[in-house]
Amino acid sequence: MTDQSRWKATVYVGGLAPMVTAEHLHAAFLPFGEIADVSLPKPESPNSTELHRGYGYVEFEDPEDVKEAIDNMDQSELFGKVIKVNAAKPPKNVNEGLGSKTALWEQEGWLAEHAVSEEDRLAAERAKSGVEDRPEDPMQGLEGLDVAGPKPA
Repeated sequence: MTDQSRWKATVYVGGLAPMVTAEHLHAAFLPFGEIADVSLPKPESPNSTELHRGYGYVEFEDPEDVKEAIDNMDQSELFGKVIKVNAAKPPKNVNEGLGSKTALWEQEGWLAEHAVSEEDRLAAERAKSGVEDRPEDPMQGLEGLDVAGPKPA
């Protein structure tokens, strides 16, 4: 399974009680389809007594099971806490976006979105220079007329 299709088959489960384990999540989400993997990210500090950060991911074998799991488990109670269940989003690339060490205009995503071909750039310059070449507007100077319509004969 590609990474993209794996994320489409994964749900995010937030608001977990500290005592929840991967086995508990597996048992809670098993009614909605075959589960490929359950992960509970560990706390960043090695001295922490917490088992996880308060959220986890449940990956299903079939991406269609995700909707069923979200519909049935979002805002339900697990170990006395209301949990939030959403479709999981892929992690952001650390080399993309505003937090990276690469200049924004040198990043692939920005370039793909904002790159302008030489032909388009020249056409834009021609259009800008053409603004001054236009003849004077024939409607200028008509502000002083008091009567609209044809002139009386």
